[in-house]
Amino acid sequence: MTTSPRRYHITTFGCQMNKADSERMAGILEDMGFAFSEDPNDADVILYNTCTIRDNAEQKVYSYLGRQAKRKHEQPDLTLIVAGCVAQQEGEALLRRVPELDLVMGPQHANRLQDLLEQVFEGNQIVATEPVHIMEDITKPRRDSKVTAWVNVIYGCNERCTYCVVPNVRGVEQSRTPEAIRAEMAEIGRQGYKEVTLLGQNIDAYGRDLPGVTPEGRHLHTLTDLLYYVHDVPGIERIRFATSHPRYFTERLIKACAELPKVCEHFHIPFQSGDNDILKAMARGYTQEKYRRIIDKIREYMPDAAISGDAIVGFPGETEEQFENTLKLVEEIGFDLLNTAAYSPRPGTPAALWENQLSEEVKADRLQRLNHLVSIKAAERSQRYQNRIEEVLVEDQNPKDPTQVMGRTRGNRLAFFTGNINALKGKLVKVKITEVRAFSLTGEAINL
Repeated sequence: MTTSPRRYHITTFGCQMNKADSERMAGILEDMGFAFSEDPNDADVILYNTCTIRDNAEQKVYSYLGRQAKRKHEQPDLTLIVAGCVAQQEGEALLRRVPELDLVMGPQHANRLQDLLEQVFEGNQIVATEPVHIMEDITKPRRDSKVTAWVNVIYGCNERCTYCVVPNVRGVEQSRTPEAIRAEMAEIGRQGYKEVTLLGQNIDAYGRDLPGVTPEGRHLHTLTDLLYYVHDVPGIERIRFATSHPRYFTERLIKACAELPKVCEHFHIPFQSGDNDILKAMARGYTQEKYRRIIDKIREYMPDAAISGDAIVGFPGETEEQFENTLKLVEEIGFDLLNTAAYSPRPGTPAALWENQLSEEVKADRLQRLNHLVSIKAAERSQRYQNRIEEVLVEDQNPKDPTQVMGRTRGNRLAFFTGNINALKGKLVKVKITEVRAFSLTGEAINL
């Protein structure tokens, strides 16, 4: 008699880096013989890949854990894992809070999941949060998409923004070699994927830790050089990268993006605040004037490029005038998309200890006002797509309308049009845009 395989479930919180880590850990679990379960209550191994950037995401993890901890009292063989940034931040304290946990592991240990689980299955309760050199990942991720894929190019972050916990939980910068990155992309291309997003917490810093200097005195390996090196990988039609830091964003990188046809005309560059004094308090290492010069240079080389970013309101000590400088920057630049958040004090960060914290009411009011402006500017930016023909990479069926498929333009705008997903998935389709909204488009396929 055959027995069904043991099952696993992963819940992912937070950024693209976490999603990429989850895909790698899912690949490890499937190599170990586990099958994926949509339902966590039907799984034998439950893994929460956590984020500590926002307090609400952290609290949600504890809520989920509480339900599964109760279940473990009825099913002792259930294996509970907390991975990611909350695991790195809390370490053994997590076991004191949730003693039912079997494994607590930081982001740097994602590639070691099999070794750690084998120790758990031998009856051990494991905490793996010590700093490690991240070995080259030879596992095959279980990718959530069949069309687009993440590829990590640099782990960790050496910045010390006063509000951010990332360096504490993801460790120092560690760049992968160009050869390893190209090899992974080549395998992705062979598997039929059409688009790759190169990932790094601070991707502009790629290569600073790799050996070698050019005759001109710059690092031998940079993000710009990497883009040239991987651009001709067979099968890959589109290349994106995220997340950029204004401190390291160069004109040389912009020129490369303009010259390389596979690199999409979309830049995600967080600015966080439009006020220089707040940027200094955040330890961001640039001014709003420098940020504007970057955007001006992008639009000089690539006038139609889509620009997205991140902004924080309600940072400790932020005055109404300083907040209005952020509104002014958003108004004048005109972002296609802006991820916004009210400042949230995070454990272990300098700003969390400052006495000039703002009230939740002030932060909520400023966030609402910023979001209102973001929607207006995004709707204005969308107008340029009306009646244009855009190339859309079809990713999936529209979940709200089964007669439509959905995908993204080169500028990263979500687009819908009528079509058969079985025939079109993974295809690049020319679409005439007939309806524009702030954050998405609708159109008609041409010559299908």
